[in-house]
Amino acid sequence: MVLIHHQQQQQQEEEIVRRERGKKGMRVGKYELGRTLGEGNFGKVKFAKHTDSAQSFAIKILEKNRIQDLRITDQIKREIRTLKVLKHPNVVRLYEVLASKTKIYMVLEYVNGGELFDRIASKGKLSETQGRKLFQQLIDGVSYCHDKGVFHRDLKLENVLIDGGRNIKISDFGLSALPQHLRDDGLLHTTCGSPNYVAPEVLSNRGYNGATSDTWSCGVILYVILTGFLPFDDRNLAVLYQKIFKGDAPIPKWLSQGAKNLIKRILDPNPQTRITMAEIKEDEWFKQNYTPTNPDEEEDLESDDTSSDDEVLTIHEVPLDIERNPESPSLINNAFQLIGMSSCLDLSGFFENEDVSERKIRFTSNLSPKELLDRIENLAVQMGFQVQKKSGKLKLLLENKGQKTQASLSIVAEVFEISISLYVVELQKSSGDSAVYRQLCNRLSDELGVQQSEELLTNLIVKDGNHTSE
Repeated sequence: MVLIHHQQQQQQEEEIVRRERGKKGMRVGKYELGRTLGEGNFGKVKFAKHTDSAQSFAIKILEKNRIQDLRITDQIKREIRTLKVLKHPNVVRLYEVLASKTKIYMVLEYVNGGELFDRIASKGKLSETQGRKLFQQLIDGVSYCHDKGVFHRDLKLENVLIDGGRNIKISDFGLSALPQHLRDDGLLHTTCGSPNYVAPEVLSNRGYNGATSDTWSCGVILYVILTGFLPFDDRNLAVLYQKIFKGDAPIPKWLSQGAKNLIKRILDPNPQTRITMAEIKEDEWFKQNYTPTNPDEEEDLESDDTSSDDEVLTIHEVPLDIERNPESPSLINNAFQLIGMSSCLDLSGFFENEDVSERKIRFTSNLSPKELLDRIENLAVQMGFQVQKKSGKLKLLLENKGQKTQASLSIVAEVFEISISLYVVELQKSSGDSAVYRQLCNRLSDELGVQQSEELLTNLIVKDGNHTSE
């Protein structure tokens, strides 16, 4: 635990850090970019801090050329348009949109607790009391979206985040639909979503009600929260779809009768008889200790507009990005920036003791960046990974030849320089088998000369100046 006892001294030192980072790091407008939080097909999400307020944000960075090449301009517009109208405590907030000549930057609310998927994968099912609280917040957030005419269409554990207060935050509205996208029959007709969470009517390609299909996906999430496994799963997609069409999910005996009844009513394969959001809120099991989460009334009134997709948030032009040498390790100037990589000042779980079942793990080493990346590459190849090198990073890909419903394992490895001969290795899993990811992390931490966090912080504090620590 690092304690800074003199607030004035801290502000002065952090201002020095900001100036130094502005020279060597990357800045977009008034945001300083940090570590990568996630990476997808259309871009990446980076941690950022506002240079004036020091408030934390997550910035989604989209390459304009890639958007145009993949013909997903409308999808990006739709996500921006969607997030513009949504201001609810259980929905990830979009604050502003910036752009350079080559990139679009979506400044989003930073949620530091990770994905609900990781929480379940690492710790297993939740108690009914815990699960009900999260499910209540999920229903509040999703029903709010529906009231705004927005249907998510890709609800799954990976798109449900948890903040520091263990509250739900719904994310990733890239596939969302607005009323303008309904056909003359009042139904949606595009098949979207992840196979295990998709409602049977979506698979039928006959048109579907967005609110009703979202309700089904919420039921799958509730099932996983309370049981620790998926209600419908199979290696063969055709067999998986058959199970979904039947809607005959195995209900564990240990669940209460109230939970069983609600799950059955939500996972009804007939959308005409499936329980609605309003009816869920009247369910006796659901209502236990229920305190509705309501949007801020003033902000919600401000967001209530009916503009078209082309009338998205104003995109502010920013100067060209200040890029580092792409082959150099990312530089961490001193202990303050290192502390900034953690969600709080308590670094007890930040390094080698971090739970490797989480999607991100960091540890320190005295080996050179080249040697670190070479060793990671060699070990990954031994384990059957394909390795791609780009911009001083390694992308590790392990194709899944067994479970067809599970994505291939994808990991990004990056090295940050803390000081002379001292580096942080960061591994970020974007998809795939958590068990294999743990094996890789454990083997790497054994082989790369991990340093104890107390020794690391002592060295940093001595090099940075006479900061008081305990």
